[in-house]
Amino acid sequence: MRSPLPEAPPVASAQKWAITFTVMVVAFMQILDTSVTNVILPHLQGSMSAGLDEVSWVITSYLAANAVVIPATGWLAGLFGRKRFFLICSTLFVASSFLSGIAPNLTTLIVARIFQGLGGGPIIPLSQAILWEIFPFHQRGLAMAIWGVGFILGPILGPTVGGYLADEWSWRWIFYINLPVGILGFLMASAFLFDPPYLRRAARIDWWGLGLMVVGFACLQLVLDRGEREDWFDSPTIVAMTIVAVCALAGFLIRELLTSEPIVDLTAFTDRNFATGVTLISVVGFGMFSGMLLVAVFTQQLLGYDAWTSGLVLAPGGLGNICSLFASGIVTRVDQRFMLGFGCLLNAVSLYMMTSLTLGMDYWALALPRFIQGFAVGFIFVPLSTLTLATVRRDKLVNATAVYGMMRNVGGSVGIAVVTTLLAQRSQFHQSTLASHITAWDWETRLRLTRWARHFVAQGSDTFTADRQAVAMLYRETVSQAQLLAYADDFWLLAMMFAAVPLVLPFMRRIRLEPTSPATAASSERAAHVVEEGAV
Repeated sequence: MRSPLPEAPPVASAQKWAITFTVMVVAFMQILDTSVTNVILPHLQGSMSAGLDEVSWVITSYLAANAVVIPATGWLAGLFGRKRFFLICSTLFVASSFLSGIAPNLTTLIVARIFQGLGGGPIIPLSQAILWEIFPFHQRGLAMAIWGVGFILGPILGPTVGGYLADEWSWRWIFYINLPVGILGFLMASAFLFDPPYLRRAARIDWWGLGLMVVGFACLQLVLDRGEREDWFDSPTIVAMTIVAVCALAGFLIRELLTSEPIVDLTAFTDRNFATGVTLISVVGFGMFSGMLLVAVFTQQLLGYDAWTSGLVLAPGGLGNICSLFASGIVTRVDQRFMLGFGCLLNAVSLYMMTSLTLGMDYWALALPRFIQGFAVGFIFVPLSTLTLATVRRDKLVNATAVYGMMRNVGGSVGIAVVTTLLAQRSQFHQSTLASHITAWDWETRLRLTRWARHFVAQGSDTFTADRQAVAMLYRETVSQAQLLAYADDFWLLAMMFAAVPLVLPFMRRIRLEPTSPATAASSERAAHVVEEGAV
């Protein structure tokens, strides 16, 4: 029989919300920096005299470091202590941000970004575990929703803030802005965070597991991030990294199941809710990350928006999320599966609206689906984290949130790789199909060429040159329409994925509050009681 865990010390209400604000600030800094670098790549090319393929390593190195360190968050928290590890991560992130800002060349910047990824990766799972522990069950939804505001606003403010700083000042300032935020977060964490009495310290280092994990997840992230650029499995490098990733990860799983001191404790997967929830968060990550990427690329590539305006298109999603904060108050009163199903179906509706893309659509036609999607997020992340983590033992929470966060990131990386690959392939398919209908005998084709030729003649071109320019414009329109149809195909795929999520929800069990006496409620946290759906 398992011995009971020591009770966590009571936390005053003011300290709870101070801790919430602390971890939200630090997590927001990390999320902001994850998305902000996308808009400065052209500035880096000019500043570092490098090609796009070279400067893209600024993003790839950060993501690869994240992928390596996140699975080991629980083990590292046990090795150093949770509070000390959180402070180490914050310090490493701020210091490497400063080094990134002063980097004299691309190599130094990439190395600094690796350390920044190592420091930033554990912050999200540590923050979730801390909030899940200090709040009683009936307040966790509200706490996670408030913390989630920072998580949602990061990708929205990142492109806009980054674009403004890079255009008006310098790309270096996107790293310098982390310094005051990070120092504030460090001071607050030093004052308010604490180690729970049941935190199990790591007895020894599993070097084999650590090595296999580093190699496996690093290679997997590199394959997902660079596969499209390298033409996937036509590249020997991608094939070799894929083989190494599969072998290393398989060896890592076997090692973790057999060793007595695993880096990642896989026993949490024996809980049906946790196993199903981790699968679903990978699907949600797939759709969320890839959906935001598609909107950002579509607005800049086909509509000609700059980075600032493209970021403003994403902003209504954050407003919608704030409007759905009330959902956190009912997460313990209703069946969380119904909330999650509603959120996924509403998100599917917003993605379906995006399948009606046109080259002449205005800002509000893009902003409305983003607002609906942001509103749906409030009905997805809070109930999903509740269903997934409520029945996990407190001493395993850091490990469980690390796995949860890792699968969200892996899902996002896979999603971005899949939609970008499909975008290229479907663009070629639609271009070939459209081009087959453009012939000299087609009346619509002749009419379109005639209109363009008259336009260029009116601009001062001679008849021969105007005819050539008309053909070029017709080809350009064909390519744009093919790309438009490819974007619609991607949004169709994402909409169907979210529409299918409710089919999996019966495999999860509803989380209920166990009735407690006043004396018990005064001394300990309300327990989460899992009730089979058949009893509801």
